[in-house]
Parts: sequence; C-alpha cells; structure tokens
Amino acid sequence: MTSVEHILVVASVLLLISVLASKASARLGVPALLVFLALGMLAGSDGPGGIYFDNASLAQSLGVVALALILFSGGLDTEWSSVRPVLWQGLALSTVGVLITALLVALFAERVLGFSLLEGLLLGTIVSSTDAAAVFSVLRGRSIGLKGHVRPLLELESGSNDPMAVFLTTGIIGVMTHPGVSLLSLIPMFIQQMVLGGALGYLLGKMAILIINRLQLEYEGLYPVLTLSLVLLTYGATGSLGGNGFLAVYIAGLVMGKHDFIHKRSVMRFHDGLAWLMQIAMFLALGLLVFPSHLLPIIGLGLLSSLFLMFVARPLSVFVTLAFSKMKLNEKALLSWVGLRGAVPIVLATFPLLAGLPRAEMMFDLVFFIVLTSILLQGTSIPLVARWLGLEAPVKDKPPYPLELEPTAGITSALVDIEVPSNSPVDGKQIVEARFPKGALIVLIARGDEFIVPKGGTLIRAGDRLLVLADVEDLAETRAIVEAEAPNEIREQS
Repeated sequence: MTSVEHILVVASVLLLISVLASKASARLGVPALLVFLALGMLAGSDGPGGIYFDNASLAQSLGVVALALILFSGGLDTEWSSVRPVLWQGLALSTVGVLITALLVALFAERVLGFSLLEGLLLGTIVSSTDAAAVFSVLRGRSIGLKGHVRPLLELESGSNDPMAVFLTTGIIGVMTHPGVSLLSLIPMFIQQMVLGGALGYLLGKMAILIINRLQLEYEGLYPVLTLSLVLLTYGATGSLGGNGFLAVYIAGLVMGKHDFIHKRSVMRFHDGLAWLMQIAMFLALGLLVFPSHLLPIIGLGLLSSLFLMFVARPLSVFVTLAFSKMKLNEKALLSWVGLRGAVPIVLATFPLLAGLPRAEMMFDLVFFIVLTSILLQGTSIPLVARWLGLEAPVKDKPPYPLELEPTAGITSALVDIEVPSNSPVDGKQIVEARFPKGALIVLIARGDEFIVPKGGTLIRAGDRLLVLADVEDLAETRAIVEAEAPNEIREQS
C-alpha cells in the first residue's frame, strides 16, 4: 500500500514541475494546458512515471469541482464594462453556437466515423465548448493583445458555454440510457436549468456580497474561506434544486466582480491562485487517465474529426450565429480560429465512460486527441493569425506598484493608472500647472524602473504612468486632460 508521504512527494513534485514548465511554455508560445496534460501522460502508466490511474469516477469528480471553482474565478475576474457591449453575441455563441457545432459534428460522426446519429450528437456536445484560458496564456506569453471586441467576446463565450455543453452532454446520455425518453424532453429541462441557474446565481451572488460586508470577521484570512464556502454552496444548492450549478457559480462571480466588498483584491488573488491549482490538478489527472497507446489506432479518425471541427464546424457556428451582428469579417474569422478545446471536453468525455455506453472508450480517446491537436495547431498559430487578420495589438506591462487601494463598500474613489502619451498637453509641465481637478490626487509616478513620489513642482514626462486617486467624475476629467480627448471608460488598477 502506498504511504501518504509517498503520495505527497509525487503530487508536490508534479505540481512543482507544472509551475516551472508553465514559465517555459509562456516563452515558447505553447498553452500551459498542453504542458500539464503532457506531464500527466508522461507520469502515467504508459510513460516513464509509471503511475497507474484508471479511475474515471475520481477524475470526473475532481473535474466537476475544479470547473465550478474555475468558472467562479473567471466570472469574478471579468470586467462587466468590457463584456456588456458583446453580451448578446456572447450568449448567442454559448447557446446557438454550441448547438450548431454539436449538430455539425454529429452529421460528420455519422457519415465518417460510423457512429449512430445520437452517438455523434453526444460527441458533438462533448467537444462543443471552448477554453479561453488556453488562448490568453498564449497571448500573454507573446505579449499580444486583440483589437476590437474579440477578447471580451471570447472571455464571455468561454465562461458561459460550459454550462450549455454540460447540460447537453448529460441530457443526451439520459436519452441514450433511457429508451423511452426523447430529445424533445430536453427542452423544458433546459429552460428549468438555465432559468434556475441564472436566477440563483444572481441572488446568491448578491447574498454573498451582503454577507461579506456585514459579517465583519476578525481575521482577514477567513474571507477567502468564506467565499470558497459560498461558491460551493451556490453550486450544490443550485444543482439540488434542479438548476445548472456551473451557470450559477459563473453568474455569482460576475455579480460579485461588478461590486465592491471587503478585501476584494485579496479574495480575487486567492481565487485566481485556487483556479490555477484546480487547472493543474485537473489537467494532470486527465493526462494520467489517458493511455497514449490507445491513441495510436484512432490517429487517422481523430485527425479528420479535429480538422472538421477547426475548419468547418467552428467557423460555420460562428458565422451563422453572428450573421446579424455588426462585427467585422476579420473579427469573425479570428473568433472562428481561436475556439480552442480544453479540459472541459475531456472531463465531459468521462460521463459516457461512467454511463457504460458502448463506444465510450473510443469517444474518450477521440476527444483527447481532438483537444491535443486543437491546442497544437490552433494554439501555437494564434499570434500569426491575429497579425494576418490585422487584429494584433501590443500589450504594455503595467508596473507592480508598491501600494494599492482595497475596494470597500461605501468607498466611491478608485486608484487608476493613466499613461501620459507622447502628444499629451501635460508633457513637460509641472503637476501644479496641469490644472487637474481638486478632487484628483496623483499619489505616485512610475517612470521607467523607478517610482517618484510627486510634489506640485514635479515635471510630468511622456511615458510616465500616473497613479491617480479620485472619484469617477474627477478620474474621467483627469484622463481627458492627460490624453487630450473625451473621457474614456475608467479602467481600474489591476
């Protein structure tokens, strides 16, 4: 019997290697997801690690909990002001887009793979959700941004399409395992799950803010514990009442991220770190679960399926769903290409295994192969495609300031980072000459690698980053003075 000490050593070494490897993956432009999966496969029974892991039930349970925590963190990190302009497009992609992708893959699987239509539909729903985390890890590693509404739309779609994929997968498995049940019975179930999931997520998100602000705990370290318990409660309670727990935790995160509450920044950092831990643990477990030797016989079919998904199903679903939107052609083309598949399809592929469906093992191997090829082919080419379509935007790293403002209920001021452009009217002027609003306080200036504590006579130079403390109106006026244009949307320091 393996000792606890041995398990801890193996787990800690895998985590440590994953963290170190993520650094290298960012520089090479390879999604960290691929590294975590590869490490799991190398550590597995077919690799040099020799760890035998064939427990689909445990992998699924870990995946479900991890996904709930990752979705909450994603919602908490999402800036509502950035996703609001693309709300309807994002919701359309996460529902209609998912359904179109699933139907197209179903037809392909029936004609090419020899699946029944229902089996093909199950395969389609499993691979229908996208993983924006893989996309953004590549972009951050290459210091590349995306112009227009592509980035917030990707962010919203990836956070909201997982609940749809989970619902369709479990629903179709229910139809396949209960011959008397029809696909039409999924319609009222869908309405119930989404309505309850959305409503309970919103209400529990509001309740969480109220509890955090009113409870006044003695120790700051207990606030992350409190929010973690509220997230698990949101998922569990919603699922118990017949709602979609994944949708509930994502919406709860969105609601909480939109409002201020005590120790918000420290709570966000905790959940960001927890989300990374869950991703690494989930990807390692899924990597351990797959047997690379099982992938060899299905390489041909897997490659055909992956190419069909990349070049036919995903583009058609994007262009059909966004046919009446005002998005440009190049934006739709980039959205079509960056629909990477991640860990969620692999987690969903364990559902047919546990249900004992006839082609479940083949389906799991196909899904794993599709995810690997999607990350390898699409993930590594995103910067090139974004550049080719004219949607690449440079990303400037913000300096890590030695101070920050902790958002608290009742505080209307914000601490904002404003860069002085080369053509700014305040370039070369003293702070006292710039005539900033009386309610705006410049607390720090970042100039190159140094920080300057400003005085009235301090000269402002192009390229400086001003850390300004003020309320919303004064911040807008300050930004307009510095940038010599109409006030832009306030972007809080992150």
